[in-house]
Amino acid sequence: MSSSPDAIEDVKLSVLLPVRNEGISLAIMLRILQAALIVPYEVLVVYDSTEDNSIETVESMAEVNPRIRGVLNRQGRGVINAIKSGVQAARGDYVLIFAADEVGPVVAIDDMLALLEEGCDFVSSSRYSHGGRRLGGSMVGGLLSRTANFLFHRVAGCALSDATTGIKMFRRDCFQQMNLEARPIGWAVAFEMSMKAQGIGLTLGEVPILSVDRLYGGESTFRLGPWCIEYLRWFVWGIKHLRGKPVQPVRVRIPMSTPTPPLPPFSLQQFRQEEV
Repeated sequence: MSSSPDAIEDVKLSVLLPVRNEGISLAIMLRILQAALIVPYEVLVVYDSTEDNSIETVESMAEVNPRIRGVLNRQGRGVINAIKSGVQAARGDYVLIFAADEVGPVVAIDDMLALLEEGCDFVSSSRYSHGGRRLGGSMVGGLLSRTANFLFHRVAGCALSDATTGIKMFRRDCFQQMNLEARPIGWAVAFEMSMKAQGIGLTLGEVPILSVDRLYGGESTFRLGPWCIEYLRWFVWGIKHLRGKPVQPVRVRIPMSTPTPPLPPFSLQQFRQEEV
């Protein structure tokens, strides 16, 4: 199910991709990451079940590129447990949490890395500030996300403009300090990470992204009721623990221009023919 980690050189960046039957999305994302990453890297595809259809894609691509390997999440279902399993298996100095169904944020990876190299401990992407944008995905989910982040930034005093986004990069040795406790519902753990990174005094950074959600399909985990309840729980937690406390400046790195999302080096129709 996975290639040997000893088959690659020293790793600077570990990219974690929590997946659930991502299919076409995963194959395209892995090809894009291979083309985009210029530092020594590894890509860890973390799945909850040995029946996940992503495993076949991982095994096929790992035969050609040993930097790609699969990780079975044995800590329980959900993104939070996938992240914990992935970090435990990671070898890089830095860890990037990435969604397999988003293409646009790939172009921000270099800027996120640069902020860590300049002294940041935790870097978050932003869809709502510094020129960032969000396209696609659930209309209801998008509206709730934009509203919640605006209110949380103003009411709770969150230093980050987009605390809920799942695209995060951090120093691996800082991970345990955050003591993550979110329930395995959606990407609520990303919200928790933003608050706890600020709360424990990590040096924060932010990079704008163009988020193109679920461009190539895949299985969405968005469920309005459970997501609202869990995010509201952390919203209240943040107000209690962050409001009124001094907020340190966030280092922002803005690209010279906002590039368009990279396109895969093959057509979707071609991929489907190869799949058949």
